[in-house]
Amino acid sequence: MADFTGASTGGVSTIVTDHAALISACAAGEKQALKTLMKAEGGRMLGVARRMLRRSDLAEDAVQDALVLVWRRAHQFDASRGSAKGWLYTILRNRCLTMLRQEDREVATEADQIEATSQEAVLTAAFDGLETTTGLRQCLERLDGATRQAILSSYVLGHSHGEIAGRLDAPLGTIKARVRRGLLKLRECLS
Repeated sequence: MADFTGASTGGVSTIVTDHAALISACAAGEKQALKTLMKAEGGRMLGVARRMLRRSDLAEDAVQDALVLVWRRAHQFDASRGSAKGWLYTILRNRCLTMLRQEDREVATEADQIEATSQEAVLTAAFDGLETTTGLRQCLERLDGATRQAILSSYVLGHSHGEIAGRLDAPLGTIKARVRRGLLKLRECLS
């Protein structure tokens, strides 16, 4: 594995991160490079995202999403078009702006506006209706209760993330992350 740090000259040794080398290593599939990049820039990225989004939960989601995009798009980085650090923060900025636009469209529904009891019965009946030997049922059982409930609310009842957030009295970003991660776990389990 390549060394991504170097010491500065002049008697004072400090660690300097070579962002371009880290991004190139990500493009080559080196997971350690992404970890090093996250360690070097994660705190600053979170600070930028918090200032833009004004919510810690959304900021954490934005940084995670940005790092996933860096991993997936590392092969697209071109050092001749700009700095690696600038490319990284552009991805974060664009992700934050996308989240702000989505936040404007989705507003959490108040919990008292939703008929929770009948909906709960529908979700329970849908889950119980799956045969215990089916792969979907087994994979759903592996999820924690809140994640399973959010996914079933989305797919059985057709609720938006905002409606689920209102019903469960949880932040919208948390619900979105819960559904996204739950679906990834289901996909992994079913494959």
